[in-house]
Amino acid sequence: ISDVLILEPEVFEDERGFFFESFSRERFASQAGILADFVQDNHSHSRRGVLRGLHYQLAPMAQGKLVRVVRGEVFDVAVDLRPSSVTFGRWTSAVLSESNRRQLWIPEGFAHGFVVTSDAADVLYKTTRAYSPAHERCIAWNDPDLEISWPECAPLLSPKDRGGGRLREAPAVGT
Repeated sequence: ISDVLILEPEVFEDERGFFFESFSRERFASQAGILADFVQDNHSHSRRGVLRGLHYQLAPMAQGKLVRVVRGEVFDVAVDLRPSSVTFGRWTSAVLSESNRRQLWIPEGFAHGFVVTSDAADVLYKTTRAYSPAHERCIAWNDPDLEISWPECAPLLSPKDRGGGRLREAPAVGT
């Protein structure tokens, strides 16, 4: 899905360790072609097998997310929920880890979720809108219409994620 982008940082590494810019507004705009106004940073810590998602927010609180992993590894998924998109209902994924240092840009109009594939993982993500419980929705991680190929077969889920709905019942999220 072309609107979901994997960003590879320029890493400077030597015997002391490494350094890289985890976010630069100018570089993000030049790499992604997007001027995003991030308003909130989130940090999630989870153990192996925890699956979070598939979460999204309705307009006017729809969120774009810039996701990265600073410890461990996750299998990260974005699902296109834009009814007018040619990729509506399709998903894409990326492995994000502390070793590959990749970042995933997930624009507004997508549901997002991940499962932890290492012993534990710390996931950091920036959002373009604040969290709004009134606008939050969840699609079931195992919705048969999506057929997501998750690497874990028996994920640990929150009550909210166990109660996720079907894509076909989800309210429209925009254009």
